[in-house]
Order: sequence, then structure tokens, then C-alpha cells
Amino acid sequence: MEADTSRCVSSGQCAVTAPLVFDQDEAGQVVVLAAEPGGRAAEQARQAAAMCPASAIRLYPAP
Repeated sequence: MEADTSRCVSSGQCAVTAPLVFDQDEAGQVVVLAAEPGGRAAEQARQAAAMCPASAIRLYPAP
């Protein structure tokens, strides 16, 4: 998983939806806390990616 900060619009939905996976820096930009979350955090990350208004979060299948 990765986040494209150049696309991020600082809505904060990712950090609210998946707080163990995402945070925001002092400028409000997305910060990835866990690039390969498991369990419930992985499901929350998928929800956050789907909800991102800027499509700034990219999920990749696990190898």
C-alpha cells in the first residue's frame, strides 16, 4: 500500500477510517503507518482507499 501525497486533499477520511494504518502530518497530508496491515486493519485500509475523495491511496495485493 502507498499514498500519493501529491493527490492528497487532506480530508482526513483515511485516518478516521483506519487509524492504525493512516495518520496525517502537520500539513494534513496522509501518512502511511502500516504498509502491510493485517486482519481488521487491512479491511479498514480497503475502506479508506475506497472512500478517499482524491484516490490518493493505492492498495497492492500481498505477494
